[in-house]
Amino acid sequence: MKFVSCSLLLCSALSGGIAHAQEAPRQDGVNVGNMSWARKFGGSGLEQQAALQYAQVIQDARQKRALGPDDFSQVVRLRSIANKLIPYTLSWNPRSKNWKWEINLLGSKQINAYCMPGGKIAFYSGILDTLKLTDDEIAIVMGHEIAHALREHGAERAGKANILNFMVQGTEVVAGLKGYDPRFAGALAGSVAKVGMLAFSRQDETEADIVGLDIAARAGFDPRAGIVLWQKMAMVNKSSPPQWLSTHPAGNNRIAEIQKHLPEVMPLYAKAHGVDVHKLAPYQANVKGISAVSYP
Repeated sequence: MKFVSCSLLLCSALSGGIAHAQEAPRQDGVNVGNMSWARKFGGSGLEQQAALQYAQVIQDARQKRALGPDDFSQVVRLRSIANKLIPYTLSWNPRSKNWKWEINLLGSKQINAYCMPGGKIAFYSGILDTLKLTDDEIAIVMGHEIAHALREHGAERAGKANILNFMVQGTEVVAGLKGYDPRFAGALAGSVAKVGMLAFSRQDETEADIVGLDIAARAGFDPRAGIVLWQKMAMVNKSSPPQWLSTHPAGNNRIAEIQKHLPEVMPLYAKAHGVDVHKLAPYQANVKGISAVSYP
């Protein structure tokens, strides 16, 4: 129908070529272009809001005795890995130099981790214990979450949501002027917008995977750990929604994307260790059922 054509066009535009202005190619590593212009429409103060929310999460965890103490071995481990990654964030977002980074461990069976705007990182004990993460795999997870903050995906999603909401309202007005049912038009446009937002989220996840690989490799962590990570995830997460209905790409697609970018990031990893990339030993999984990953 004509009254939803603007919905389709806008979703296509936001997810396509004009969503990211291309920057000059980086000298090495991965290239993903400039950050999305949509983040400009996401409102202000996200980092301040994130800091307040994070502080509340930490306070609640402390009251429930679910906050890992500073001298706990897993907390020390997480912070050590973060300290190796953080110096390599500046080239992705110079503002990260002024972030007040925090890294904490929350006692929970959830298989989850995140990094809020401004560098507020939380890992749940469930992801460490259930997946039996190695340091390299932790670095891949942490690099991914840090990449979300560096690329300002929170502001980007908020901006795109604001734009799409405005589009839905506009569709209702246009539909009414043309004699269509505004409520039906708005509902249909809203459905198109919802699918569009899922696609945007998957794009952000893929970008975070790629940028996270780059950061981890420069810090001396093996990018091939990302392949094993998603194989482990598949072992514990047997059921998941179809990719087109999910905010995250399917595990197999994420593995394929990591493999695609290994030629860009493996030299960074080899350089960090001062070895020839062709002489690297295979990455060994620490669980049964997952084969070692070689390169090339």
